[in-house]
Amino acid sequence: MAFPFLEAVIGFMISLYFFETYLDLRQHAAHKLPTLPKTLEGVISQEKFEKSRAYSLDKSRFHFVHEFVTILMDSAILFFRVLPWFWKRSADFVALAGLNAENEIWHTLAFLGGVMIWSQITDLPFSLYSTFVVEARHGFNKQTIWLFFRDMIKGICLTVILGPPIVSAIIVIVQKGGDYLAIYLWAFMFVLSLVMMTLYPVLIAPLFNKFTPLPEGELRQKIEKLASSLKFPLKKLFVVDGSTRSSHSNAYMYGFFKNKRIVLYDTLIQQCKNDEEIVAVIAHELGHWKLNHTLYSFIAVQILTFLQFGGYTLVRNSSSLFQSFGFDTQPVIIGLIIFQHTIIPIQHIVSFALNLVSRSFEFQADAFAKKLGYSSALRAGLVKLQEENLSAMNTDPWYSAYHYSHPPLVERLAAIDKPDKKAD
Repeated sequence: MAFPFLEAVIGFMISLYFFETYLDLRQHAAHKLPTLPKTLEGVISQEKFEKSRAYSLDKSRFHFVHEFVTILMDSAILFFRVLPWFWKRSADFVALAGLNAENEIWHTLAFLGGVMIWSQITDLPFSLYSTFVVEARHGFNKQTIWLFFRDMIKGICLTVILGPPIVSAIIVIVQKGGDYLAIYLWAFMFVLSLVMMTLYPVLIAPLFNKFTPLPEGELRQKIEKLASSLKFPLKKLFVVDGSTRSSHSNAYMYGFFKNKRIVLYDTLIQQCKNDEEIVAVIAHELGHWKLNHTLYSFIAVQILTFLQFGGYTLVRNSSSLFQSFGFDTQPVIIGLIIFQHTIIPIQHIVSFALNLVSRSFEFQADAFAKKLGYSSALRAGLVKLQEENLSAMNTDPWYSAYHYSHPPLVERLAAIDKPDKKAD
């Protein structure tokens, strides 16, 4: 008797949903707490706390509905074998278009096109509600309905342009890869990731946001001085117009080797009236670079990608696996989709482990900025970001341990305030 792969996958998906819902309920209860954590008393104003609490509760309620509908649809699609039905209908569409339905590339592109349309339709109500109700209610949404749909159309166009050659290459590699399939797939994805990391900030990101050089002035001088002191190869310093879409704020850096760039959200500059707070946030980001966190993360992703492809090569010819999901053929893209479903348990364990590492990196980057003398400014900057983004002030320890890639503010402030150990 064949192993019931489909039933096992659906069973785990539902079990995971109940587990994560339990964590969500714990976090929802934390949002309801009427008082600030003792560490934040006198640091966060009561007005900001009340606004943060209301925002967190609104997002939490929306999350419950979204997750319930998602698990309902995903389970139904698998249980009623919608995917194999749609795969066959995709072949009919290819034939109707006058193309060869036996060609797996054409067949796959038609299938993925339909999946993309379905995803856009089912996700659109949630995206609209999240943006124009939840975010707008709390003063974050700044985009118009026209800008929302314009971004969506641009995203679809990019998918239509970039998707087919990538999918076609993957299919050919799997068909021709032989014993070295995992290596070929990993090598292709490695090169693709490098190309996308190079092209995205130059060609793709400017399609959605405007990037302008940070004007000459004291802030620019301080950031350039800090970068120079750390031998960070800063080539360009940008401000991005994040305020056209949201009042949330952030800063990040990107680039390879000697071509590094730093990007500040205009909202960050507006919210942090003190330049030292912004510089302290940049010092934290440069700490990630100096301590090789970005490199370690990239290597970890490459190792996990290779292991995933290695696992895929072991099961891709399992006819019983395909049959369990309702397929009487073994298309490449379907094999990848099924494989991703079967390793959901492993993915969540890995995700949890990566979150642990990420939180450790955040503490280390904070300590790096502190060592540079930005302790007070970093503390003030983190508090300001927490206040302006209305981030959750009270967090459940189980929820944060499972979901958070960054430590809660309470823990970060405690680490910054902790006296450094003196050398003997």
